[in-house]
Amino acid sequence: MIKRLRLKFVMINMTIVTMMLCAILGLVFYFTRENLETESVGMLHNIAENPFPQELPGVPEDVRLPFFVVRHGVKGDLVTTNGGYYDLSDRDFLNHLMEEVSENPKTFGVLKDYHLRYYRLDSPVNKCIAFADISSEQATLSHLTRSCLLIGVLGFFLFLWISFWLSGWAVRPVEQAMRQQRQFVADASHELKTPLTVIMTNAELMKSGDYPREKEKQFLSGILTVSKQMLGLVEQMLELARTDLLDVKETFTQINLSNLLETELLNFEPVFYEAGLSLQTEIEPELRIEGNEEKLRRLPGILLDNAGKYAPKGGKVEVSLKKLGRKHCLLTVSNEGKELSPDECRQIFKRFYRMDDVRSRCGSYGLGLSIAENIVNLHHGRIWAESRDGWNHFHIRLPLV
Repeated sequence: MIKRLRLKFVMINMTIVTMMLCAILGLVFYFTRENLETESVGMLHNIAENPFPQELPGVPEDVRLPFFVVRHGVKGDLVTTNGGYYDLSDRDFLNHLMEEVSENPKTFGVLKDYHLRYYRLDSPVNKCIAFADISSEQATLSHLTRSCLLIGVLGFFLFLWISFWLSGWAVRPVEQAMRQQRQFVADASHELKTPLTVIMTNAELMKSGDYPREKEKQFLSGILTVSKQMLGLVEQMLELARTDLLDVKETFTQINLSNLLETELLNFEPVFYEAGLSLQTEIEPELRIEGNEEKLRRLPGILLDNAGKYAPKGGKVEVSLKKLGRKHCLLTVSNEGKELSPDECRQIFKRFYRMDDVRSRCGSYGLGLSIAENIVNLHHGRIWAESRDGWNHFHIRLPLV
């Protein structure tokens, strides 16, 4: 899939690049040709209006091509004016040129067989035709054509190489997400397989009827425990899916975040006490925000659960809520424990991300902090992690009312 995605990226990119190269080089060739033709026609027009005698030294400054002028004299004979480039003694040749020009109704044009451009100036008493050799002009256009083709081919292969490089960079996040998802599916399957095996084993033992009632109660207790674990995983996945629905209109009301946090802390105090953890709090009162109360209650719960899992036995967990400037508040949950690397601090909020096997054994599926990030984003806030001096800090900044 990744290879097909990269190939599609390259094909789309090269199609656009090819169209742009063709358009740019085509316009360069077109305007160059038009400019040369305009200058040549303008020169012939000036020469036809003011043909100068051959004996005059030099030629006008605007004359850049070999030329000659043919016109009918008073007696009907041909009178020529030479720019010094041609032998005009062949009258049959001149008459043939005059006939070809006369057959063409256009005022100016090109005689391809002779590499000549002409300009005809008719008057009631006279017909004057100026000719110019366009061999150098054609050579210039031929050289420009070869240059454009060379630039186009080199540009195509250069952009092809750049496109392949960019395709790898562009699909890297997708590839990484797919790899994390595959890892998550494998881990979740393993986590589900073990409790399912326990449930099936206990159920089969109960079905056999070979065990006393006390033992059957133990089997039922085991089934209930592992079923709750499975339910927790499914609920986390469903909650993450719900928070992904950004088009769902949430009901925002004014919420006293200070009171909400204190209520959640009361629920965690016995959990931390049993785990041998010390909980210290510093809550600034009457900090109010606009938000969805149900989702905001999940935020401290996720962070406190995370801190309780990874704090060492006998360690400390600190929670603070304070005003940050005039328009924001800052919620911080910190715990003692193994420090996170800067890269882990950045990656830890990605879904399905787990740093090591220790977190797997703690029952973490890499979804809790992703859910927290989605909730914070929904409330136009920011969440980030820091680690220093043996402490891990999780910060949430939210706008105040």
